[in-house]
Amino acid sequence: MCLAVPAKITRLDASGQGTASYLGSEVNANFSLVPQARRGDWVILHAGFAISVMSAKEAREILRLFKEMAASSPDEGA
Repeated sequence: MCLAVPAKITRLDASGQGTASYLGSEVNANFSLVPQARRGDWVILHAGFAISVMSAKEAREILRLFKEMAASSPDEGA
């Protein structure tokens, strides 16, 4: 299953490549699908591609829900 996650752009170069961070991880990403995005913006990241720009408020709420779901799910293999 694939999951798209909110991520904050930490580096962005002229070619549309860069890095984004979420939940303590930093990953390489392609930002060519969101040419309006800038360093510091929040995006939805899916399979290494930023697919839309979102507000910081919306990103924080989604990440909070992810953390809440992870905390309430039973451990696998238990």
